[in-house]
Amino acid sequence: MNRNKMTILAVGATGSIGRHVVEQALRDGHEVRALVRDARKASFPAAVRLMLGDLTNPGSLAAAVEGVDGIVFTHGSSGWLRGNAEAVDYGAVRNVLEALAGREARIALMTTIGVTDRKGAHDWKRRGERLIRASGLPYTIVRPGWFDYNDAGQERLSLLQGDRRQTGTPADGAVSRHQLAQVLVRSLSSDEALGKTFELVTEHGPAQEDLDPVFATARADQPLALDGIEDAANMPLGAEPEQIKADYARFAKKMEASPAR
Repeated sequence: MNRNKMTILAVGATGSIGRHVVEQALRDGHEVRALVRDARKASFPAAVRLMLGDLTNPGSLAAAVEGVDGIVFTHGSSGWLRGNAEAVDYGAVRNVLEALAGREARIALMTTIGVTDRKGAHDWKRRGERLIRASGLPYTIVRPGWFDYNDAGQERLSLLQGDRRQTGTPADGAVSRHQLAQVLVRSLSSDEALGKTFELVTEHGPAQEDLDPVFATARADQPLALDGIEDAANMPLGAEPEQIKADYARFAKKMEASPAR
């Protein structure tokens, strides 16, 4: 498969989902860059271009994002470490956008099912989502269920919206890592996935090879909205930290002023 060959940057490339993203993007015929902090600890096929960068330092990311067509975010923090969620789950998104400096790239952002439940580190993942929407960049936001908890034969992809499954257990839904990676990569070249936020789970049945009809089952987010379509209105902008509100406004203005738009 090669639908509009792209240059794709994998953020979180060495993680358990990121490695599948790299493999899927290569299979689909794309040029792949893997963002890593230490090339000595990275092991990828020779076709993958290693890009050195630190997600907490936007100045180190300029070369990685230069000339990219698409960016897949699968990074994640250890939310129980104080400050880690803010620096990684939110800060990495902000810093990559900073490095883009107003240039356009298609975004596929992975967060998590239950992201709107206001527990633990979820608020920072949700703020990362909001920053992508505020930026005006073309995007797809994927909230996967539990990784690899699906049964044998449970491979039929299903998109949910409104983030109503919030038990915090595999009862919320499951999806395999390799299918999640496929959805993230394929969303970058699908008009049907554009501007959509959805929870991703699998039901019993065979996997779908053509993902456009799957993406078409989801509704697009409202233009200029900070949250996903049907999300609970339980995180008012007025109550957000001043720096977060400033980030939303700053990136929205930066994209409006970009010569590429």
